[in-house]
Amino acid sequence: MQLSKTNYTNGRFQLHMQGDDNVVLYIVSVLTEILYCAYWYSGTVHPNSTSRLTFDVAGYIYVEEGTPKVYNLTRKGSGLNQDFYLMARIDYDGVFTQYSHPRNNCTTSVRSCTSSWSVVHTIPPDMCTLVGYFGSGARGYNSYCVINKDGKPHCLCPEGYSMLDPLDPQKGCKPNFQFPSCQLDGGEPKIDLIDFTEQNNTDWFLSDYDLQIEAEVDKETCKQYCLRDCFCAAVVYNGNNCWKKKFPLSHGRQSVSLDRTTLIKKQQNLQPVSSMNVRRYAYKDLEKATDSFKQQLGKGSFGTVYKGILGSDPWRYVAVKKLEKMVTEGKKEFRTEVSVIGQTHHKNLVCLLGYCDEGEYRLLLYEYMSNGSLASLLFGIFKPDWNQRQNIAFEVARGFMYLHEECSTQVIHCDIKPQNILLDDSFTARISDFGLAKLLMNDQTRTDIGIRGTKGYVAPEWFRNIAITAKVDVYSYGVMLLEIICCRRKLEMERENEEEAILFDWAYDCNKAQRLDKLVDDEEVRNHMNRLEKLVMVAIWCIQDDPSLRTSMKKVILMFEGVVQVPAPPVLSVSHQYGDN
Repeated sequence: MQLSKTNYTNGRFQLHMQGDDNVVLYIVSVLTEILYCAYWYSGTVHPNSTSRLTFDVAGYIYVEEGTPKVYNLTRKGSGLNQDFYLMARIDYDGVFTQYSHPRNNCTTSVRSCTSSWSVVHTIPPDMCTLVGYFGSGARGYNSYCVINKDGKPHCLCPEGYSMLDPLDPQKGCKPNFQFPSCQLDGGEPKIDLIDFTEQNNTDWFLSDYDLQIEAEVDKETCKQYCLRDCFCAAVVYNGNNCWKKKFPLSHGRQSVSLDRTTLIKKQQNLQPVSSMNVRRYAYKDLEKATDSFKQQLGKGSFGTVYKGILGSDPWRYVAVKKLEKMVTEGKKEFRTEVSVIGQTHHKNLVCLLGYCDEGEYRLLLYEYMSNGSLASLLFGIFKPDWNQRQNIAFEVARGFMYLHEECSTQVIHCDIKPQNILLDDSFTARISDFGLAKLLMNDQTRTDIGIRGTKGYVAPEWFRNIAITAKVDVYSYGVMLLEIICCRRKLEMERENEEEAILFDWAYDCNKAQRLDKLVDDEEVRNHMNRLEKLVMVAIWCIQDDPSLRTSMKKVILMFEGVVQVPAPPVLSVSHQYGDN
């Protein structure tokens, strides 16, 4: 089935007739194609049987066991005569739907019919009741599902939330405010900044993490339980009990049969993320927030990053980047970061919250990313699983597509590497450090500045007298994509087999020899060789020596999603630059 109303790539749902004759509808991971859970099944389990699934001329769909005994998937009496065209399919919303169309309203083909197809039967009858332990449910995260008059599910957002993609409601909803994260070192949240939206006859199943049971609990008491708990995104009250819900909300459903009220947390007096202005801070405020720059998180090309928390907003930690090399170029970089990052808002970018431009001091205030850098995750003792690696690669690609193609002024990062990809509370990948970013107006074709980036990730055109475009980021992303796939660094000279030392040479050789099993160490990845081959070929397209041969970040996304095929890449000819990074 298709992914959305306008996207005909493989979607989130599949129909299987299993070896035991059970007809099953499954939720499927779009990225990994792993079957999550069954949301409907026929129950026709007959081991060692030779049953078949039949769609006959009268419109009946049934499991036939080779004897008169059958199991009807369609309702009794739904048989149609030969005056109708018949069709059955899994629609993009996951509903297996049988349609009919009168033949006498048609001319030469079904496509030229003047009337529309009519729904005859749907399976399951109520898609909104779908509950599974993986994924977001029938609809996307933070949304809730209602059934329309035609029996089809419809996705809605609660008050204070909006669609991630207005053209594809299946992707779910996002809060129109900066959602707070929890403090780990104490400090009470400012509860006067929090408000609630009431949603009647609504629940988000499987988002529970706590249950409060008391003899005389009322709605206001239930609200207070959530108000003072920083992990609580919403609370459901049924007149007796309180169920606390964590973020993101999943398996949302609204029905008159649900005798309960959901109270959804939101912040008062907070502008939507898309319209927030970057706030200017005094140096003394940031000095106090970091306890005189006590706890260092990391050090980069233009300064050091410290952990802090603002007294005026104790919702979450912040990262304060103190620019130390304030030569002419450094001041220019500072102004670039403030003016550009302040206008960028994407779920896969680290958000700039504020800045300080006071005398000799230049500081930037960012969201704090609690799970560190991608480098620590990839090159640490415990490796991320295959599914998480694919998700991270996809999230980073989305962030760079936004910077390259969706900003009013194109942003080129120029220093893509695992150290500059951070992970938030839910391990979502967020692109950081625009200190080396280069802006190109739409009519510009090259830069007049020096080489930017980190050795080993730098595109060859930096060393040549040719245009610098967004393709330099594509090159760096390709190098990093191979590191994500293999959970190893781009250069490892200590390897026993010297052929394996340079990662992208080794990846190209393994792909050419059709021995990608030698590229990865873990058996989990080897069980998904088709997916591995796709990602490796995408990486090879990214690191082509000739920028004109490289793909774009938008096409990377399309190849990941399966919208376009990944052709065999040309012979790899790259220029290597390595360092200690």
